[in-house]
Amino acid sequence: MEDLKKRKMDEMINGNELSLSSSQEQLRLLLDPLSKSQLVDLLSQLGSQNPSIAEEIKSVASADPVHRKLFVRGLAWNTSSETLCAAFQVHGEIEEGAVIYDKASGKSRGYGFITYKHMESTQTALSAPSKLIDGRMAVCNLACEGLNGVSTIPDLAQRKLYIGSLSPDITTEMLLSFFGRHGEIEEGSVAYDKDTNESRGFGFVTYKTVEAAKKAIVDPHKIFGGRTIIVKLADTHKGKLAQTQHAAVAPLTLPLAPGYTQPGKPHGGTLPVGYTYPQTVAPYHSSAFQSPPAAAAPYPTQAPISYHPVPIKDPLGLPPTNPMGMGRYPYY
Repeated sequence: MEDLKKRKMDEMINGNELSLSSSQEQLRLLLDPLSKSQLVDLLSQLGSQNPSIAEEIKSVASADPVHRKLFVRGLAWNTSSETLCAAFQVHGEIEEGAVIYDKASGKSRGYGFITYKHMESTQTALSAPSKLIDGRMAVCNLACEGLNGVSTIPDLAQRKLYIGSLSPDITTEMLLSFFGRHGEIEEGSVAYDKDTNESRGFGFVTYKTVEAAKKAIVDPHKIFGGRTIIVKLADTHKGKLAQTQHAAVAPLTLPLAPGYTQPGKPHGGTLPVGYTYPQTVAPYHSSAFQSPPAAAAPYPTQAPISYHPVPIKDPLGLPPTNPMGMGRYPYY
């Protein structure tokens, strides 16, 4: 009798399992043609009506850390891991967070990572990606996207501005406050020197809309901090126009005539007939050549010969007279 009861119970269990598997298979067949948006709407509706389904959705979504890890860039050089975590813990419990440092110098590399415990906290942080941390506007996005998550935005080149000729006293807060009158800012910061932490005299501002960026460019009021500043598209400043890339020209080695070796290379040709290299040179003997004869001694010097003066006689026998000039004045 007991065996019969056990047999019936086993049949019922197997039947329930078969019916459950068949019902799951039927549900899969029904859900398969649905689009992603339809499935999302269906699950969100079921989750709002049934708390157990909502918890199951959260558990499945948070299982993979890829959906919970954020990449944070634009950090100040003095921002620590504790400061970074304190800025992001307002969105939820943090599982791990750290600033990345250079191994050689020990200084911050200007970015870090935040991993939340739940995916919903990550989504909340991404809804407001910009945060002012230690005077710098830091921006976050999913770590799996890296920098590509920002660079792939089609209109980013039309929204990011280069701000030049800034006064050294201008801080990031002042920069954002000055340009915030044109529209909502997504990202912006003054560029600082990594070693001295001093302003480099320029910065960047990225608006959320292209219209706000255009207003900032055409704004005639360009006096900021007592200086006339430069405002233009960041891509224009970087000079990202297409440039012809010149191929590197390999150095040309001129071949030498056969019989002569190149420095550092073995002899590449055949030696001419009857010619040896290097050619032997006969030693130089000084006795083989005689010195030229010495010059003859100069003539001996002779004493000068003195002559007696001879008076000049006039052929007419007249006495000599002194020559006279005009007015009977003697010549001098």
